[in-house]
Amino acid sequence: MEEFPILKMPKDRELVKLPNTLYNILDEFVAEYRTEPDFFVRVPGRVNLIGEHIDYCGYGVCPMAIQQNIFAAVKVTEDSDLLKLANFEGSKFKKFQCSLLNFEILRDEKVGPSWENYFLCGVKGILESMEKPSGMCVVVFGDIPPGAGLSSSSALVCAAALATAYANKLKISKLELAALCARAEHHIGTQGGGMDQAIAFLASAGSAKFIEFEPTLKVQDVQLSAMANFVIIQSLVTKNKAASSDFNTRVVECRLAAQVLAKQSGLEWKGIKRLAAVQDLLGIDLPNMIKLVSENLHDSPYLKSEVCKLLEVDEQELNSVSLTENTLGVQEFKLKQRAMHVFSEALRVKQFISTNKLEDAGKLMNESHESLRDLYECSHPQLDKLVDLCWKNGALGARLTGAGWGGCVVALVTVDKVVEFIEKIKKTYFLNTMNCDENLDSLIFSSKPTHGARILVLV
Repeated sequence: MEEFPILKMPKDRELVKLPNTLYNILDEFVAEYRTEPDFFVRVPGRVNLIGEHIDYCGYGVCPMAIQQNIFAAVKVTEDSDLLKLANFEGSKFKKFQCSLLNFEILRDEKVGPSWENYFLCGVKGILESMEKPSGMCVVVFGDIPPGAGLSSSSALVCAAALATAYANKLKISKLELAALCARAEHHIGTQGGGMDQAIAFLASAGSAKFIEFEPTLKVQDVQLSAMANFVIIQSLVTKNKAASSDFNTRVVECRLAAQVLAKQSGLEWKGIKRLAAVQDLLGIDLPNMIKLVSENLHDSPYLKSEVCKLLEVDEQELNSVSLTENTLGVQEFKLKQRAMHVFSEALRVKQFISTNKLEDAGKLMNESHESLRDLYECSHPQLDKLVDLCWKNGALGARLTGAGWGGCVVALVTVDKVVEFIEKIKKTYFLNTMNCDENLDSLIFSSKPTHGARILVLV
């Protein structure tokens, strides 16, 4: 584990200025297990600054780690194979215990996974390469708002994996652990692209990251101005069941757009799944891909029968080659709009990571939101209202972040205006628009780019 920073945490809290949170967790751990933990792990949440709905099309994204974290305090019990798991917020989350030699991760599609199953995903990812693990007593705490699109669930999986690896003296790199955790989440039914896990382990203070996934995971620092601060704001709109259906349709629309463009360009289309693959095969840049879409795809939705005709297949073959089981009933596809968003968003990411002007970065974020709203159609009236208020109250840029249809907005604000900006949004959005005045500090907060996962050893 030499790749991970290992910090010393004095038992005497008066000796060093560490967050009170850590010592509160320490106190809770002692109260729960009547002994002190050996170490803590600390894994940040993340916010995607730009590059939405393009990772599964083969393009890179630009997230940063935020200052909110998942913490786990851990005591290694080498003479036991038991995992004992407790949550700092015990009134909300039940305790859990199992043998590390024999456990299963239960999935209930109706109610969703319980909190301990996310932890078990991370544990299982590590144990798949081990024979005899040590037991652990664990207390978990998190200040990442759940269900807000800030990767609280993935951070919990990553914290569990890092804790299990360190407890068992396993040597593993950050890149390996990120890939392992991305695969481990599949145990709970999450089919993410790997961004959340990569930024959790590879983030560095003061910079965002440009993360590419194809052909292999690559990470590049994106230096941000010292004046840049990002404010994350919950819209209070939760995604409904229809949003999952919409998301699945968007994925298929992008695939069909890639296949139609490939067919029109004389390429063998059946093996093509992503828009980036079409660009690679044609060997042209993003502005010319945007031009290609503009000239070759029409604005009106494509009927399923029209797609079949263009690709010279019957409906049965289209269903098996291009669609997914949950999109077989979709009869119309907006190919031009989805492809225009993907290629223009990929271009904006390239421009964002290369600019050193905050005003330009903000403009690109604004354009990203407009594209998500108008071309990808994954926004929500309340998200649009919130973004508009950000623009009117001093943000250099603002956009929805995450899958959309609810969730969060991220706004770029200079450090000297953060306090004033937050107060204005509290008043204009939460108080005047949403009639909400409780616990606003968890609904709107600022963050600079922070470091990735760390281990703290109690001394």
